[in-house]
Amino acid sequence: MGSFSIWHWLVVLLIVVLVFGTKKLKNMGSDLGGAVKGFKDGMKDGSSPAADTAVPPSGQVTSSTPGAADKTTIDVEAKNKS
Repeated sequence: MGSFSIWHWLVVLLIVVLVFGTKKLKNMGSDLGGAVKGFKDGMKDGSSPAADTAVPPSGQVTSSTPGAADKTTIDVEAKNKS
């Protein structure tokens, strides 16, 4: 009961072809193939390394020499709290 023979699958395939038609099945197959291709392309674009384009966020201020701390900078929120 749990295993289907090749004849069962052929009958199911015949019924599907009769219900949907070969043109509709071809269109569905090409649409599915295009969706899979688009998904793969999207995954390739998303896996590009982000370290190559290290751009600071627009609200972040960076110094001209990295690692050099500016001693005259005052945090306004810290000054207001104390």
